[in-house]
This record gives sequence, C-alpha cells and structure tokens, in this order.
Amino acid sequence: MSRPVGNRPRRAAYALISVGVASAFAITSLPAAYATPSATAVISEVYGGGGNSGATLTRDFVELGNAGSAAYDLAGYSVQYLPGAPSASSLWQVTTLNGSVAPGGRFLVAEAAGTGGSTALPTADATGSVAMSATSGTIALVSGTTALTCRTAADCAADGRIVDLVGYGSALVREGSGPATGASNTAAVARGAALGDTDDNAVDLSAGTPSPVNSAGQTPGSGDGGGDGGDGGGDPTTPGTVRVHDIQGTTRLSPLAGQTVTRVPGIVTGVRTTGSKGYWIQDPAADADSRTSEGVFVYTGSATPTVGVGDSVLVSGKVSEYYPSSTSQSVTELTAPTATVLSSGNALPAAVTVDATSVPAAYIPTAGGGSIESPALEPAVYAQDFYESAEGMRVAFSDARVVGASDAYGELWVTVKPDENATTRGGTLYSSYDRPNTGRLEVMSLDTTTSFPSADVGDELSGTTTGPLDYSTYGGYNVQATQLGTLVDNGLKPEVTRRQKGDELAVATYNVENLDALDAQEKIDRLAHGVAVNLNSPDVVALEEIQDDNGATNDGTVTSEATLKRFTDAIRAAGGPRYQWRYIAPTDNQDGGEPGGNIRQVFLFNPKRVSFTDRAGGDAVTATSVVKTRKGAKLTASPGRIDPASDAWDNSRKPLVGEFVFHGETVFVIANHFTSKGGDQPLHGRYQPPSRSSETQRQAQAAEVNTFVKSLLAADRNAKTVVLGDLNDYEFSQTVTTLTEGKVLKPLITTLPAAERYTYVYDGNSQTLDHILTSPAVTHYDYDVVHINAEFADQASDHDPQVVRIDVSRCRKG
Repeated sequence: MSRPVGNRPRRAAYALISVGVASAFAITSLPAAYATPSATAVISEVYGGGGNSGATLTRDFVELGNAGSAAYDLAGYSVQYLPGAPSASSLWQVTTLNGSVAPGGRFLVAEAAGTGGSTALPTADATGSVAMSATSGTIALVSGTTALTCRTAADCAADGRIVDLVGYGSALVREGSGPATGASNTAAVARGAALGDTDDNAVDLSAGTPSPVNSAGQTPGSGDGGGDGGDGGGDPTTPGTVRVHDIQGTTRLSPLAGQTVTRVPGIVTGVRTTGSKGYWIQDPAADADSRTSEGVFVYTGSATPTVGVGDSVLVSGKVSEYYPSSTSQSVTELTAPTATVLSSGNALPAAVTVDATSVPAAYIPTAGGGSIESPALEPAVYAQDFYESAEGMRVAFSDARVVGASDAYGELWVTVKPDENATTRGGTLYSSYDRPNTGRLEVMSLDTTTSFPSADVGDELSGTTTGPLDYSTYGGYNVQATQLGTLVDNGLKPEVTRRQKGDELAVATYNVENLDALDAQEKIDRLAHGVAVNLNSPDVVALEEIQDDNGATNDGTVTSEATLKRFTDAIRAAGGPRYQWRYIAPTDNQDGGEPGGNIRQVFLFNPKRVSFTDRAGGDAVTATSVVKTRKGAKLTASPGRIDPASDAWDNSRKPLVGEFVFHGETVFVIANHFTSKGGDQPLHGRYQPPSRSSETQRQAQAAEVNTFVKSLLAADRNAKTVVLGDLNDYEFSQTVTTLTEGKVLKPLITTLPAAERYTYVYDGNSQTLDHILTSPAVTHYDYDVVHINAEFADQASDHDPQVVRIDVSRCRKG
C-alpha cells in the first residue's frame, strides 16, 4: 500500500531481500570443529518459513539454548545469517543481542515476518529483520556485532568469534559432515531437549514442527507474540510498563517490532492532519541511553487525529517499522492506535539542539553495501545515527541558512553547520562520495493555516525552528516544524554573464526541462530570457530535453519544429538573435524520458556569427564517423549521432554531433544527455555505502563519447572540440574520468574555484551534473556557470546553464 507524507505520496512500504544465489565455492574437505562442543550456549532451533505459504507462524526465528549451569551473558553478541549458497558478494546479516540465557533456558530471536501464517511468536527477547530462507541457510551465534566475512565452512571454522553455527538444507557453510536437513515452510531444524552439540549439524539437529520458546518459557499462544507490554488488563489511566525508549531501542529497528504495546505514556508534540495522518508523542522522562529516542510517530491512517499538542496521553498500538521505499531506512511507528487523553495544556519536553556542535562530522556507518539496521547506534560518531537517535523527538535549530530553495511541496533545506562546504552564493557544496554534508536538514511545516515561505538559497530562517524529527524517502531526516523561524531574504539574484567579444565563439548548454510546443507561454518566455539575457545570446546553444511537438501525448509524433519555432521566437522577442536549429528526431519512444515526449538534444546557432556545416546522412539509427582530409577532420554526417546502435544508448538519449565554422575555423560540438540516476540507492538509505547502479550505463556512454573524440583527434590532433550537456554525474565521478581518459578532454568545471563548482541543487546539496569539456587545442577560453534556476524557489528549469567563450584565433594550431 502507499501512504502520503505531507503533500507527497509515500511509496510502497515493503522491501524485498533476495537470498539463495548460486555459489561460487566448493567444499573440498571437511572443516575442523568450530570449538570444543558447547556445554553452554548453542543455537537450539532455526526456522525460516515464517509467514510463508502453508506456515502457521507469522515470522522467522532463531532460538538459543543454554545447557550450562550458569547464565550465559549475550551483551555484545549477535546472531548472523548467510544464504545457503553464498556468492562472492553475499553478506552476513546481523541481529544484535542483549540480555542473557538462563541455565537450561531459551532465548528467542524474532526475524522477518511474512504475509501468511496465523499465529504470532511468543514475545521475542531480541528482534531483527532478516528474511531467512525456509529451506537453506546458515545461522551463526557470534561474540561481537561486526558482520562476519567468511563464506566457506573452512574459513568460518577458523573464525574464533563464532560460538556456534548451524547450516541447514543444502548450506555450504555448516559444522561437520553436512547441514541439518528437512527445513521447509512448515518445518524447523532443532536440537533435542538435552541440547547436544557434537559440532556436526547433520547429527545434532533434525526437522520437526517449529516450537519457539522465549526466556519466560512462553510458547506460541501463551506469550501472544504481541503481548500487551506486560500489563495484562490494567487501569486504563495507568501507564503500562513499556516506554517509548523501549520501543525505539538502540538500533534502527525496534526490538518490539510486531508486538502490541499498551498504554505507552507521552506528551503530544506535533499533529499531522494531511497526507500521512498521525501525531508524535514524547516521553519527558528520558532514560540515560543517548541511543534510544524518546519520541515516536503514532500513525492514524486516514483518520484525523483527535489529540492536540500538549496533551498527555496513553497510547496502545502495534509497533511497526514503516519503509517509505525499498532502499530507505524505516520509521518506527505505533499503528492501529487507541489513545486516552489524561490532561491537556502540558509543557512540551525540551527539544534536542541540532547545531554544528551536536551533529558529528562523519555521515553514516558502512556495511559493505549491506544494511546498517542491526548494529547499535553511535550518535556521537555519525550524523545519521545522531538523527536516528532523535527520531520522533522534538528538535530545534536557530538562525539556519537555506541551502535548498522552497519547492511546490512546501519543503526547503537548511544547514545547521554554516561553515560546512559553503558555496559563494550561500549553498552547501557536494564535493565527494566520501564526505556527504552532515548539516543538511529538510524542513516542512505542520501549520496548515499559514503559507509556507518562499525561500531561495542563501536566505535565512532566523530565530528558532522546532518540531518533531521525521524521516522520508525524499531526502531522509526532516523537521516537521510546529514553530518555523522567520524568513530573512538575503537578496540572491540571477546571474548575467558577459557578452562574447567579436573574436570569441560562445558555446552554451542548457537543460530546458521537458520543453514542448504545448507549454505555457510564461515558461517559454522565461527560458528564452535565460538564453537572450542571462547567457547574453551565445553563438551556439546545445539544448537538452526538447520534447516533440505535442509533448507527452504518445501518438508517434517525433518532430520538434513547432516547439523550436515557439522557443526561438520568444528568444528573438527577448532581444536575442534569430536562431536557426539542427537536430535528429529520435525513433518514437526509444530515447527515454517522459513516455511520448521523445526528448532530444538540439543545436541552436546564430547564423550571423557562426555557420553550420550541413552534411546529409544523419538519422536516428545511422552513426556519424570521422574522416581525415587534407584540411583536417570532418564528419560523414552533420548533424549526426554517435553509434546509436550501441547498447550504451538503450532507452537513452544519443549524442548529437555538429560541425560548425567560426572565423574560418572548424569547431566540433557534441551535445549529450546521459542516462539519469534513477535506481540508485539514496545517500541516507539503509544500505551503505549506497549502490549507484545507474553509473554502469553512464560509464559506457562516456566511453563511447571518449572513443569518438579520440577519432577526431586521430584525424586532426588540433581538432577544436567541445563536449557538453547534462551528464547526470559529478566532476569527481567515474563517468567523467572515463570521458576524459587519455587526457583528450578537459572538464572546465574543475577550472573554477571549488565553491563555484555546481549547476544543480538536490536535497540541499549544490552539485555538478551539467558539464562543458574541451579538447587540448582549445587553449584560450573563458568559462562561466550562470546561476539562474537551481538556487531559486521560482525557477524556469531545475538546471543552471553554462557557457564557454573560445578565442578560436589564438587556439593551438599545427
């Protein structure tokens, strides 16, 4: 199901974990014993079929047992899971433990729930989110919480941290002669009542009906798995024994997830009456553990909350982890709630101060690309752990600079670290994968009676902003403001670049954001003003995201004549030249972008200043190539496309190549719009470091363009070439490294001072996605990013254009 957050739709709340991939390993000999067969703590039962088809129990579990005569302390321990046939990239998934196993007792670890089954586990002693395979896998009891790295039985046998290990089904990692057999959706593997352990899984464990027991001796049906917070019936005006910090726990996941808690006390600190409706409660009686939040969101679904800020309440409900997207972190919530209001008008708990002193410099822990949900939080070390430790609590910041302009959803971004990577115009620069900006916070308002301020980058929220700290897939942690600071307009203005001199060829790039002939005249006029006035009428303009003449109407139309006629007429009306244009229409719905829109790159050029060399033969499926002549390089088709049949351009824009002549000198221009970042995991997500899967195609595209530029330089080492456009990647990315391989191109963004290297603002990060690069022969130039859109609440496009002015006559010859 989907749930809205504020004015945005919240995305599906389910995450899938893939297990059971083909193994790259073979067992060539039996491993040595893991340790002397244990007379104390062992893995007593393993069940991965919870919630599957035919299952009775609703979730997976691991049960520990203690055959010794003294309690076995589990503080700092974990249980870890590995797929039965691990590949080289398979990761152990960790569930941290606390508490102890009594002599002769059991300790129940609940793992992922499925959609089937009818019977809950007894109340778990520890809770994780690992989706175990029903038929094949490995569970390890580990002295420590760091993920194991072994992926073979022999390597795991050599790891002294492993206290006990159970491989079941066809698991390659197991103890002894073979894994325990017979596990299924309806069968667990378990030791006998005596907890015998000979370090041979095939001998020690056998299949049978799942029979989980917790430390209290409860079995399914006796402990209820959801319980009532240990309160029984109780007085409806008396708090139960569970507090908010018990719900939040010391990791990103609640140790009580899936359980029902009763009469949890708190003060209402914020109420959301639109979108994802609900309210936040906070316990003013905090515990001494900085890792455990004292606030939690109470989700009321479509029902408008009937409580008010300042109410003292007792809330009963089910503890849930809500995932806004499949790769995001989760929000711990109470769902299907009932509440009793004890009193109103109470003072609110003190807010957590969020500033340059309290927020750590390191961004987020890493897990080799795996989930960071299980390890205990380190709020004094990592900024994202600090925010997670305050999830649902009131937070406050003061006098914060705006680093991401207000948008149509009533959101803006601030930084609580004014000195962190500041740009020259008031933003925060994103300059490295390894050092994300930690001071950024998204701000929304819970006040539906007052209009949200229209803020530009560099403005300030003066005074104090206060509200509950929430989490969303759109940007991560955010403040749901009940008190919003006063906007101070610091007067940021759009830039105007200088006009090129008579002997300078001005070449620009501008992503005009899905422009088509059906757009409102206001949008067309504003984009035209950007070309004619802010860019000062360049000689050549490479446009990205020009759509066909009827925009997103999906009827086979591919021409852009009407779109370009309206746009160039508007440029002329704004004082610019009468531009001509060249482009190659794509094959219908083959270049990505909005379905039916057929976006493409287009060259505009001022024929009074520069001429275009038309050479027939270019179309959507035919590649242009380079020919060496006595006068240098030339294209076989102009305009033309770079190898449009290459897999690198599947469902993506193909580069447009054109041959221009300025003051008798040939200049080659290659306009690009590489594939987007769609599908990449977010900076703030639960998988760390995040996967950037979209890079693979961009790197292939960069290699194609690099090869083409090399062919130009092979035909004429002094070929003046400009490669430009929306590359959808950063100046420090592998995409740009691939594009420049062999030093055939120079990225001009790197010639600017670091604080000026950006063309786009996303989630409060000023970053470079648009580029101009030049070949070695372009030796005399003046380059400028012209900031007119990305930093402003009122913008014609989400990208800033840029221009290079080349003194062609002074560039290298011979």
